[in-house]
Amino acid sequence: MPKTKTKSDDPELIREWSLPVEATLGSAVRVKGILQEIRSRLPPAVRRSLDMQSGELTLVMPETSKTAFRATSSIISESVQGIADLPIIPREIKDILAITASERKRWLEDGRLPRAGTRTVRLQGRARRITFHVFDPRVVEDLFDRGAVDEWREEDAAAKEENRRRAAYQAKLTRSLKKQEKVKQADPNAEDVATGLSGWDEFVSEGLLR
Repeated sequence: MPKTKTKSDDPELIREWSLPVEATLGSAVRVKGILQEIRSRLPPAVRRSLDMQSGELTLVMPETSKTAFRATSSIISESVQGIADLPIIPREIKDILAITASERKRWLEDGRLPRAGTRTVRLQGRARRITFHVFDPRVVEDLFDRGAVDEWREEDAAAKEENRRRAAYQAKLTRSLKKQEKVKQADPNAEDVATGLSGWDEFVSEGLLR
């Protein structure tokens, strides 16, 4: 339960909130993202009063700021209640599933990694805005629990090997056709050599093509 305490030897107001595992999904990057998200919902003057200590959100303010402390605590408490449903952003899903940026992009494009929409934010201190995909926390949790990433990597490895085999066969076929074409250009009557068909000479001499 959230708790409020005042230290007589160090006059500060302190309150802490524990984040549930279903919200953090075991990711330190996700924890940092949650902290940044909740800070963004606070008035600018008090944002730095909220920090993460020992895995808990901790609000520390001077004892003289009781009114601001109560108002800030209320916002944080309300935010924490629904934080488990906060969409997961790209850098968080990379950490949770231990995947690379290229894997995330590839699996997004082929539909294996379901997206929950997009989000647009303004870069700090800049006018430029960026838009990126976000993901449903419960879907990501399910992917993690059933080892989907390992399955996808095995599928990709098999597909890569099949593509390599096909490319090698195509290259061999192309070389063979080029070789046949060179033989035909050098000696128009040497088509039987190029084709390698047994009995072709007899077939031609008997006039069966006439």
